[in-house]
Amino acid sequence: MQTDYLVVGSGLSALVFGALMAKAGRSVRVLEAHEHAGGFGHTFTMAQQYHFNAQLHYVWDCGEGHTVNQVLKKLGLEDTVTFERYDPNGFDHMRMPGYALDIPADSETLIERLTTLFATPQIAQFIHEVQTVSRGLKFLTPPRRPGHLLKNLPAALTALKYYRCTLQDVFDQFSLPLAVQTLLALQWPDFLLPPNQLSFYAWVILFTGYQEGAFYPTQHFEHVISALVDVIKAEGGEVITETEVIEFFVEGKRVTGVKAMNLSTHETREFFAEDVICNLDPQRAAKMIGLEKFSSTVQRQLAYDYSASNFVAYCVVKDLDLQEYGFGPWNTFHTEDVDLNRAFTRMYEHQDYSQPSFAITTPTLLTQASRDCPADCQIIEFLTVANYDYFRKLHDRDRAAYRRKKAEILETLLDVVEDYYVPNLREHMVFKITGSPTTNERFCGCPEGNSYGSSLTPKNMGLGRLTADTSLQHFYFCNASSGYPGFAPTFWTGARLYQQLSGETLSTA
Repeated sequence: MQTDYLVVGSGLSALVFGALMAKAGRSVRVLEAHEHAGGFGHTFTMAQQYHFNAQLHYVWDCGEGHTVNQVLKKLGLEDTVTFERYDPNGFDHMRMPGYALDIPADSETLIERLTTLFATPQIAQFIHEVQTVSRGLKFLTPPRRPGHLLKNLPAALTALKYYRCTLQDVFDQFSLPLAVQTLLALQWPDFLLPPNQLSFYAWVILFTGYQEGAFYPTQHFEHVISALVDVIKAEGGEVITETEVIEFFVEGKRVTGVKAMNLSTHETREFFAEDVICNLDPQRAAKMIGLEKFSSTVQRQLAYDYSASNFVAYCVVKDLDLQEYGFGPWNTFHTEDVDLNRAFTRMYEHQDYSQPSFAITTPTLLTQASRDCPADCQIIEFLTVANYDYFRKLHDRDRAAYRRKKAEILETLLDVVEDYYVPNLREHMVFKITGSPTTNERFCGCPEGNSYGSSLTPKNMGLGRLTADTSLQHFYFCNASSGYPGFAPTFWTGARLYQQLSGETLSTA
C-alpha cells in the first residue's frame, strides 16, 4: 500500500506535518497505536460525561502572525480553530507562604511588582537580560538568516553567553534573593525540572513566549486535534488508530515502510511509502531499526536523557464556582517550600510530598464554549513531578500500594488547596482520577513515562540536539525529542519538516 508520506504516530507535530502535506496535494497515511489521535494532546472521557485533556493546559505562539496562526491559515482553519487569551495582567499566579505574584505580559509591570516586594536593583537587570536573550535566541534559531543575525548581533552574542547555563546559574549571577527566584521559576511543572537542572534557554523561551500571549483553545484541545485529522481525511488521507508499528522495513540505507498490527484483531498489514515520518520516540524507533544503521553523529544525538514524568489528578466539583475562590483565566502554581531545588529533590528522589510544589488549572473557566462537563460542574486539575522507576516498581510489585501512593499524593495536594484556596473543596468533589508515570507510558506510548521527550537540560538543548535528519534515506524524525516539547514547539516541528520536504516557506513570526 504505497503512499507519499507514511506517518508513524499521531502526536501533534505529526498531525501538523500530515495536514500540511495533505493540503498540498500529497497522499498521507497516519498510523496510531492508541484509540485516539493526538498523543499528549488527546482528550479522553470518564463516567460518560467528563472530558479531560491528557496533558496540555495552556499554549503560546498563537497570536496573529505567529507560528500556530500561520499554520492554521495555511490549512484554512484560522476561523475554525480559535483561542482565548489568558489574563495578560496575570496569566500565571505564583503562590507560596508569605508571597504572591501574578506574572503579567508586560515586563516593566513585572519589574514593578517584584521590586515592590523586594527592593533590589538586580531584578530589573535580570528581567531586561531575559528580554535581550529572548530576542537573541530568535535570530540564532534555525533557519538562520545571516542579514537578520548581523543586524541583531548584540542580542545574539548576549544569548550565546548562556549556552551552557542552567536557570540557577543565571539567578546566581544576578544575585537574586531566593524568594524572587522561586516566584519567577514556580512554573517549573511546565518543564518538570528545577532551576538547578533546567536550561536557561528553555526557561527564557517559554517564559517570554507566554508573556507575548498565553492561550487556551476556544473549543478545547479535542477540537484542535479533530480539525487537523479532518484536514488529512478531507484531502484523501487516512488516520488509522489502534494500529501499532511492530517492524520497520529497511533496504540498505533506506526505510521503505513498516509492518503494523491491529490491536483489536491482531492482524498485521504492511505499509509502504516514498518517505516515512517517525513520530515515535526516536530512541525506541532506532532500537527497532537497529542503532548501528544510523551514522555516528545521529547515534550520539540519540543518547539523550528522557524528561521526568508526572503525577496528575483530574477532578470534578459540583455546585461550586471556583471563580469565587481566586481561579479564572490563568494557572496557579503553589509551593510549600521556598527552595524549588529542594522541593523537587524531596518529591522526585524521595517520594516525599509533605511540602509539595505543584500546578493547578481550571479548564472550564478558560472558555465560554460548550463545557467539558455538565453545567453545574467544573474541572480542576493538579500536576507535579513523579519518579518513573519508583512508580513502575511499585505498580509491578504491589498494585494496592501503588494505588495508595497515588491517593496519598492527591490527599496531600487537596490539604494544601483547602488550607489556602477552597476550604470545602472535598465536599463538592464528585469525580477524581489520578495518573502516574506508568499511566503516561501506557496511554501515550512514552518510554519511562516521560512528559517532554528529552530532558530540557543544557546538555540536551545545545547544538548537538537531535533533528529531523536521521542519516537514513527517506526517513525523518518528527517529535518532541527531534524538535521541542509543548503545543507551539510541536507546531514548529511539524511545520519545519513540511518546509524542508516540500520546499515551501511558511511565513512565521
